[in-house]
Amino acid sequence: MSGQLVLVRHGESESNAEGIWTGITNVALTPKGHADARRMGALLADLDFDRVYTSCMRRAEQTRDDLLDAHGPTTAVLKKTAALNERDYGEYTGLDKWAIQAKIGQEAFKDLRRAFDAVIPNGESLRDVYERVVPWYVANVVPLLLAGQRVLIVAHGNSARALRKHIEDVTDEAVANLEMDFDKIYIYDVDEYGRCLNPQVRLL
Repeated sequence: MSGQLVLVRHGESESNAEGIWTGITNVALTPKGHADARRMGALLADLDFDRVYTSCMRRAEQTRDDLLDAHGPTTAVLKKTAALNERDYGEYTGLDKWAIQAKIGQEAFKDLRRAFDAVIPNGESLRDVYERVVPWYVANVVPLLLAGQRVLIVAHGNSARALRKHIEDVTDEAVANLEMDFDKIYIYDVDEYGRCLNPQVRLL
């Protein structure tokens, strides 16, 4: 019998609150982000974790720490990996999102943010993120799940979307409509390929 994968996005960061394209900028959580992470932990208090993975970014680690503090005592093994880091927004890193939308138009802006192959100068597309996240997931997480372990992943908007694209078998076109919100917890039983069998969603 397989274990379970629990997937969350980090809490609200300082740049999220300011409408700034964060990407690989290593910002901290806002007070709301800390509070929401603790609420996640309380909602997951009925689940014991064997392993917890985060990116190497501060906001993901802070979310993990707050979540586990509210969750209660755990013997989970804690791991970090750059494979889960947020999408590199290249030349747009640190810029105001809405100023960019006003400059390039709403449709082009939506494609830039959501389309699978949208290119950012000196940055990553979602496909690039997918190609680093999914092989890591298949090699490192799926064997744990198939061995019956429960794994928590604290990721970012785009690294989580890339994972969900694989897990939920979402097409390249449909991924543009796939959101990874701050207030949702995704829980999956998976098959031998790491794809979902019985998805659940818990809301903050």
